[in-house]
Amino acid sequence: MKGLVDIHCHGAAGHELGATTEGTLAAVAHHAATGTDVLVASLVSAPFDRLLEQVRTLAPLVADGTLAGIHLEGPFLAHGRRGAHDPAALAAPDASLVERLAEAAALAGAPDALRQMTFAPELPGADALLRALVEHGIRPAVGHTEADAGTTARTLAEVAALQGAPALVTHLFNGMPPLHHRAGGPVAAALAAAARGEAVVELIADGVHVSPEVVRMVFETVGPESVALVSDAMAATGLGDGRYRLGSLEVDVAEGTARTTDTGSIAGGTSTLGECVRWCLEVAGLPEADVLTAASTTPARALGLTPTTRP
Repeated sequence: MKGLVDIHCHGAAGHELGATTEGTLAAVAHHAATGTDVLVASLVSAPFDRLLEQVRTLAPLVADGTLAGIHLEGPFLAHGRRGAHDPAALAAPDASLVERLAEAAALAGAPDALRQMTFAPELPGADALLRALVEHGIRPAVGHTEADAGTTARTLAEVAALQGAPALVTHLFNGMPPLHHRAGGPVAAALAAAARGEAVVELIADGVHVSPEVVRMVFETVGPESVALVSDAMAATGLGDGRYRLGSLEVDVAEGTARTTDTGSIAGGTSTLGECVRWCLEVAGLPEADVLTAASTTPARALGLTPTTRP
């Protein structure tokens, strides 16, 4: 299986993407061996100086085509939906931080390295942030949020209008309130926006994050052109159970499920995108054409990637 596009991935083979150049190359090689030809490196919330270091490490690998870009997953996230993000690293939306990170990437030879940023739209300053992201060519992604349905719907519509392309929703269902029939929340708004073509929703289809029937429901409701399968893989991918780190937090992996040691929150995935594709086919029972679209064409389009992004 080749040609897969993973736009949300933190690492593999014992390495976090962005920690070191050598470790990043080892993680990329692991994912490539299972069919991921295009990989975007995701960074969890961290102090600003640490994010700068990571962007400076990754930007040259974007410039030479090893990576297709960088995804900033935070630090502008809701405290109550932070998941495996260090609460001490969370911050209020600040457009100047984005500008300095974009400048650092440009100085490292990759002016378009920052491809997407996950943020909680209910936080003060989020409106100015999303406009700054669009101005820098960075795709805003709604996620790790406590937003209600109305706020989510307005944000997704605004992003789609400003950038002339669907907005992104970071790992639908995870890092947000569950869907309830009297309070649909971000899930209901995201599904409706995706059905209208205003949003692309990420799904971690690894058998841990979302059940088979829910994955099928999303595909059948919005179609594979509005679903981006992602791995959300962390450093344990390819190594098995044990203790690892995700950013500044310790993570325990047991029977393939990664959870933070302190709170027990699910802490990313331990499957490659190729393994997620196989799960969709063999467990969720989805049509192969739909699964491959969601694992290649849709995520590439969602971030404006082209076949020349990587050689």
